[in-house]
Amino acid sequence: MMKWNLIVDVARCHNSQNCYLSVGDEYAGNEYPGYTAEMPLHGHKWIDVLKRERGAAPMVDVAYMPTMCNHCDDAPCIAAAENGAVKKRDDGIVLIDPVKAKGQKQLVDACPYGAIWWNEESQVPQHWNFDAHLLDRGWKQPRCVQACPTGALRTVFTGDEEMAVIAKRDGLEVRAEELGTRPRVYYRNMDLYEKCFIGGSIAGMVDGKEECISGAVVTLNKDGTKIAEQVSDGFGDFKFDGLDPDSGAYTAEILHPGFQSVSETVTLGTTVYLGLISLGAR
Repeated sequence: MMKWNLIVDVARCHNSQNCYLSVGDEYAGNEYPGYTAEMPLHGHKWIDVLKRERGAAPMVDVAYMPTMCNHCDDAPCIAAAENGAVKKRDDGIVLIDPVKAKGQKQLVDACPYGAIWWNEESQVPQHWNFDAHLLDRGWKQPRCVQACPTGALRTVFTGDEEMAVIAKRDGLEVRAEELGTRPRVYYRNMDLYEKCFIGGSIAGMVDGKEECISGAVVTLNKDGTKIAEQVSDGFGDFKFDGLDPDSGAYTAEILHPGFQSVSETVTLGTTVYLGLISLGAR
């Protein structure tokens, strides 16, 4: 059975908001019987681009992660719905019937991803429905995919086994996998949004002037075990990424043949920039 899947590459999203705007353009003021009532002009974000800043100047990065209905195979909203108001189509798309779901505000709280919105005027729960009305008319992809200028969004229409192969090959993840909802929206480079880094900048006195020190070997240790190693770049910077938040104490050991060794210990809550680390001459 061929099914729809959406892949979101966090590294390619630059917050154009085109995905959000395309949804508003398609649904605000437009009703699609059997698919959805009109989307309110204000307040709803059926596709919501989340933002996270990490680090401190001068080592700062920003990640943007588009979020939407995950079209879960084990969708909690289906279990919470009455009168068959939410259904899972054979092609993987979850649809909230705009007539049967009227008054069923409990569906908003049933979604653990916060992807169902309550339309107060129409008294109906709503979500991004994968633009099912367009796909059913022969469109090859949803409007948000067409509108994305960087290719951060793309669809895959394939069987479950093939999708599992793609996910493993490309390192794809789903949001909150531990919930067991089996989403059909996959993420690439999600670490840029959900994980932390420990970074720093290394300097030392060279010919009487403080200079950036490249080529220093930096080892990251946790509980006495080496977990990663890097070499400082031309600006003296190093950065260990993909670390779990609130994961405890880490020690960075810095070695360079021309300088004394230095170690820095930090307890990781969120991302930490160690600042400028000055190495003393031997």
